[in-house]
Amino acid sequence: MDPTPSVNTIPIKHGTFDTLADALDYAAKGVTGFNFYNRRGKLVKSLSYALLRKEARTLARKILYAGVPRGSHMAIVANTHPDFVRFFFACQYAGIVPVPLPIVMHFSGAKGYVKQIHRLLKLSNAKLAVATEEYLGFLKEAAKGLELDLIGSPDEFDRLPESKAKLQPLDSTELAYLQFTSGSTRFPKGVMVKQSAVMNNIHIITHHGINCQKGDRAVSWLPFYHDMGLVGLVLASLGTQISVDFFSTADFAMRPGLWIKLMSENKGTVSFSPPFGYELAAMRLRSNDIAQFDLSGWRVAGVGAEMIRPELLRKFAQRLKPCGFDEKAFMPCYGMAECSLAVSFSVVGQGLKVDLVDHERLVENNEIVKVDPKSSNGSKIKEFVRCGRLLPGFEAEIRDENGVVLSEDEGRCGTLFLRGPSIMDGYFNDPEATKEVLSPDGWLDTGDIAYISESEIVITGRSKDLIIINGRNIWPQDIEYLAETMDEVRIGDACAFSVTDSSGKERAVVVVQLRNNNGKDHSEFIDGLKGLIATELGIDCHVEIVPKNTLVRTTSGKPSRNGTKKYCLKHGLIHLN
Repeated sequence: MDPTPSVNTIPIKHGTFDTLADALDYAAKGVTGFNFYNRRGKLVKSLSYALLRKEARTLARKILYAGVPRGSHMAIVANTHPDFVRFFFACQYAGIVPVPLPIVMHFSGAKGYVKQIHRLLKLSNAKLAVATEEYLGFLKEAAKGLELDLIGSPDEFDRLPESKAKLQPLDSTELAYLQFTSGSTRFPKGVMVKQSAVMNNIHIITHHGINCQKGDRAVSWLPFYHDMGLVGLVLASLGTQISVDFFSTADFAMRPGLWIKLMSENKGTVSFSPPFGYELAAMRLRSNDIAQFDLSGWRVAGVGAEMIRPELLRKFAQRLKPCGFDEKAFMPCYGMAECSLAVSFSVVGQGLKVDLVDHERLVENNEIVKVDPKSSNGSKIKEFVRCGRLLPGFEAEIRDENGVVLSEDEGRCGTLFLRGPSIMDGYFNDPEATKEVLSPDGWLDTGDIAYISESEIVITGRSKDLIIINGRNIWPQDIEYLAETMDEVRIGDACAFSVTDSSGKERAVVVVQLRNNNGKDHSEFIDGLKGLIATELGIDCHVEIVPKNTLVRTTSGKPSRNGTKKYCLKHGLIHLN
């Protein structure tokens, strides 16, 4: 079996289609496609776009046989498998909205995973659901008590008769998919992305962002249920008719060198990763392996999905330089699921651009004061990576805490607001959450703290209160909820956030006020809560017991995460191991 070729037989089009179905119709005229590899780097499935179209259209007729109304939702457990893309595009042709569901990526165990999938099935109002055999048992358990018309494996759907109804693909005014935000497991939100929005984003990514060229080839281990993996590597690649080599995120975690091996052997030119992916690959690669690689063709090494630490990327570049990796391939970018995916891109071939900022002025007054390290007079310097200019069609505003728009000349950071044609319609069945972030005139409150430097976006803080640990998004309310299930903690007396430890790594912290903090040893409580968080969320969270009235509160009485974090750090109340 051979992978699909890199060089196509049709002219490249940069996502200039009305719908995803239209994009696949065109891609199917060529010879490129998707390729799936196992953890040993062996090709297990080559799925050309022509074959994908044929199978997706046949499967669409079988899905229609289930008799669900147009626009119904179909949940698809999104493991890195050919069946995911088959069902995703079958939904496009059948007029059904696909809903990618996450897979188990941490040690929360079956119980926690089933709870998570149950919530998503319920929130999405899914009528159909499919999972490969590996996850089918979890899916069926999660669906108990819910009214789904049909749940099954790919084989079970394939055995259905074909409907005689004419296929009517989703049109440009309809939803392309429902994307659950990759943060909260207990309070998830379903981002409604229209066909017109995602097609606009695919076009500006592939034409203005990375300038896809004939002969480009992508390699990806990013999960299909995450916006960077789904839109950036599955949909954008298909939208520009380039071949992609996929292997699973779990296999990457076990063998990060497989990423580099496939880039070298298949002459990959484009790949994206959060910073931790580059860090893991650099740490785990052996020198004798590096000597065998050829990365001279890797022209776009995209970086995003979390705060970018430039020192990690420099280590990767230095480690891989002997096999031809050019650090100018690094392309920092910024985006979010609520914008389909991408908002800004650095210039191709430019590499990292950083600002050196006075850290104290930033922390105390949100001031952006750029400094020269040679004449900084000992002041602490913070290095921020520029994430490039806005992609065409986007507008950006930086607003202070009172909603006043800040100009670039003012030299202050604030909350980043965006407007443009790729922005979501809202959160599914959640008008209150939609109203909180999306104004009637189309401005999206990203919650990210940023400033603009020479027309480039620079992110200085986490998305509102989001905690990102090793590329995983953890919502603080999930941690706080678990703390509040303990008998010793009242509702509203736990506050979670992230801090940077002495090694520069992000750590999750929960600060807790106990009902009876009598000065006794609380190690049993701390161990119990740490264990509960590890079981439910799959992370190591530092637990800090603080005196009553420590938590800073908003005018409505809710704990202020940012305020509490600042107070605790200022008064030395957090003691990381």
